Amino acid sequence: MRLLIVEDDEKTARALASGLERGGFSTATAHTGEDGFFLLNAETFDLVVLDWMLPGRSGIEILKTLRARGNKTPVLLLTARDAVDDRVLGLESGADDYLVKPFAFAELIARIRTLLRRSAPTETLKKAIADLVVDLESRRVWRADKPIDLTPREFDLLAFLLRQPGQVVSREMLAKEVWREASRITPLDNVIDVHVAHLRRKVDESHSLKLIHTIRGVGFVLREEANG
Repeated sequence: MRLLIVEDDEKTARALASGLERGGFSTATAHTGEDGFFLLNAETFDLVVLDWMLPGRSGIEILKTLRARGNKTPVLLLTARDAVDDRVLGLESGADDYLVKPFAFAELIARIRTLLRRSAPTETLKKAIADLVVDLESRRVWRADKPIDLTPREFDLLAFLLRQPGQVVSREMLAKEVWREASRITPLDNVIDVHVAHLRRKVDESHSLKLIHTIRGVGFVLREEANG
């Protein structure tokens, strides 16, 4: 999941990005309303953490414009304003949730996960292939009932493959959907290959039934295939 943080205080923005990335999210950051609005129009995000008071274009202005254009990306509004009228204004402007500063980071994470679940109600939160089980909500993985410890990037990579079972995915697709760097000048092929190798070792090592396969010259596929 990729989140956009629009927060003018750089120290706060760094702390938010660091904490969210430790929680398994990918993040991008903007420090002005104009920069945040530009990113929202140029890229795709799963959720926006939006500060109310921003230089240039306020969070409320961004919200109203997004909703007027039909953009339904979930938005969590952050603000020091805690009056009832302010909360009503934020929600009526299009915010999906509202969090008053200062707040506990655990509450921020909980609210974000709730909004993400609400925005994708049709996806099964647990997916499986053969004896591999992946819990997309808790970001936990098991193979033959034994837990597998994955890095956030490895989990995102596995989750993407799992959403396309039996379908070959190219390195270009992974660069765009997992690394979110489709416009990168230097290819990510070596980086992707290293991560796939680490993931394959953790998922398939010691199992006769292999699940992660390389299709030479094309990409990778997740499917059941016994070791011949």
